Amino acid sequence: MYDIVNVQLLDGTELELRPASIKTLRKFMKEFDKLSEADTEDKSMDVIVSLAGLLIEKQAPELVSDRDRLEDALDMETAYKIIEVCGGVKLNDPKLLEQAMAAMEAAGRA
Repeated sequence: MYDIVNVQLLDGTELELRPASIKTLRKFMKEFDKLSEADTEDKSMDVIVSLAGLLIEKQAPELVSDRDRLEDALDMETAYKIIEVCGGVKLNDPKLLEQAMAAMEAAGRA
């Protein structure tokens, strides 16, 4: 049992967000691993856009197939919400961000 979350993208596209299927989550987790390798804010943003796109691909295939259109349709808050609801990961969680910063410092990248 889960709640459906309705969101509207910047281009007016309306989506019903719900947890992703296991098949989609497998792809999501492979892409999510790239987030730890992103050493710049720009690279992190690219991964976040890819993650959000992957999770809404079945609902908005024409939007996701055009990366430029997808980036114009998303803002960070909505991308985070898509990832949270569909992927089960809360990226803007302060504790998660602290852990990520600590990991980057330990790796000598911060």
